[in-house]
Amino acid sequence: MSDEWYEKATEVCKQCGGHCCKNAHPPLTEERISILAEKQVSSDNIEFAGYKRLKVKEDGMCVMFNENGLCAIQEFKPETCVAGPFTFDVKDGVIELYLKKESICPLVTVIKQDREAYDEQYKTAVEKIIRVVAFLPEDELWTVCGIEEPDTEKIEELNLTIE
Repeated sequence: MSDEWYEKATEVCKQCGGHCCKNAHPPLTEERISILAEKQVSSDNIEFAGYKRLKVKEDGMCVMFNENGLCAIQEFKPETCVAGPFTFDVKDGVIELYLKKESICPLVTVIKQDREAYDEQYKTAVEKIIRVVAFLPEDELWTVCGIEEPDTEKIEELNLTIE
């Protein structure tokens, strides 16, 4: 992700107030958990509820959402957070990609107006999503895929089967 796009995306996210961080439970691969531990993120921030994930605070915000309106672990946050506003499902061994609607993510408006930004975020999202799909234990992946994500639209199926 280019520095320019990163800065622009961060500013949009800051202005949004973390809408996607509300009741978010991003899945955590073992690799991501190791990275969090290396960065001194307490294991108390992680829970297992069908899959390993970050907890939320009493107000529903992700435990990593800070008072500045940003992610406290921005530089090493979970793959699905980096992939946003793209999300995924796996059906019949195919990764289906979805884009959140503009009503729930202002970043969608930005990337729809800037094809280069869209392409850059899409490429990043695909890389991160493939990594999550490949490295989550199968039972955890199916739990994640069972979570309803309203206000998204299917944009593509990756010609990549999961074994």
